[in-house]
Order: sequence, then C-alpha cells, then structure tokens
Amino acid sequence: QVQLVESGGGSVQPGGSLRLSCTASGFIFSINVMGWFRQAPGKQRELVASITGRGATDYATTVKGRFTISRDNAGNTVYLQMNSLKPEDTAVYYCGRPFVTPESWGQGTQVTVSS
Repeated sequence: QVQLVESGGGSVQPGGSLRLSCTASGFIFSINVMGWFRQAPGKQRELVASITGRGATDYATTVKGRFTISRDNAGNTVYLQMNSLKPEDTAVYYCGRPFVTPESWGQGTQVTVSS
C-alpha cells in the first residue's frame, strides 16, 4: 500500500532554515508529480510546491524564492529546502501527489517558526 513518511521538521527562529524529506513507497514514484503541502491550525491544507518526474517545479506565491523542492527518483524521496522562514510558515507539512485523490497522507512533520 501507499506510504508517505515525512521527516525533518522542527522549531526555528524567523530567518532560519529547515530541510524536509519524504520517502514514498507503494507506487511508481518516478512518474508521479510530487508535492509538499502544509496545514496550519484552523486552515485547509494547501499545496506549496510541486515537482514533476523530470524535475519541473512550481511554487505558491507565498514561498517562491524561499523554498526549493527537489527529488531523488532512485531513492523515492522528495525534499523541501526552506530558507528565510517566517512565523506564517508554521504548519504541519505533508508530502503527497497533487493529482491523486484521495491521497494516503502520512503523519506529516511539524514546522514551528517563532522567536
């Protein structure tokens, strides 16, 4: 079955950086668009970055220029490098396939940005 396992979250001060990782299994990773989503308390889950199997990327306006998504198809892993973090980036971050519904969401990884 599909499994998505996120890691790398934590607590950082504004302006700090984190690198998230997500290892996937149970589907053909290399042909799927992968994305990073986030859900803040009281808000809906939103897509912040996506990457095609060949490496073409897209970003939400709120993170463009600060976040970088990448993938390792051999290792079935997708990454999210987050720089210049802001308090409004605080959320639980999930990886998933933007064009698959419903998705088998993992536990996510908490990112907290606070001074």
